[in-house]
Formats: sequence, structure tokens, C-alpha cells
Amino acid sequence: MACANCKFRAQYDKNPKSLIGRFWRFHINFCPGWRSYLKSLSEEERIVIKEKYNLK
Repeated sequence: MACANCKFRAQYDKNPKSLIGRFWRFHINFCPGWRSYLKSLSEEERIVIKEKYNLK
């Protein structure tokens, strides 16, 4: 999936306070592609991602 290799996500990982990083973090709150990506992960991977990005 594109979410796994997203350049905006990589920018967030490098610098969460950058403009692109903040946009990416805002965007994943309503992005249907991100939701599909999370559903495609195993439960363990999903937990790691949710903790890393402070998701509900």
C-alpha cells in the first residue's frame, strides 16, 4: 500500500513539527486509505502503529 511508503509519513517520522508532517498527521484522521492500510495489518503491527502515532 502507498501508506507504507508515503513520503509525507516519512517526513513526519523525521520531523513531526514540520508543515508536511503536521499535514500528514491531520490527514490520517479522516483518510479512507489510511484506514484500509491499518485494517490490512496484523493486530501486532496495528498496535505498534497506533502507539507510534498516538492513535485511538
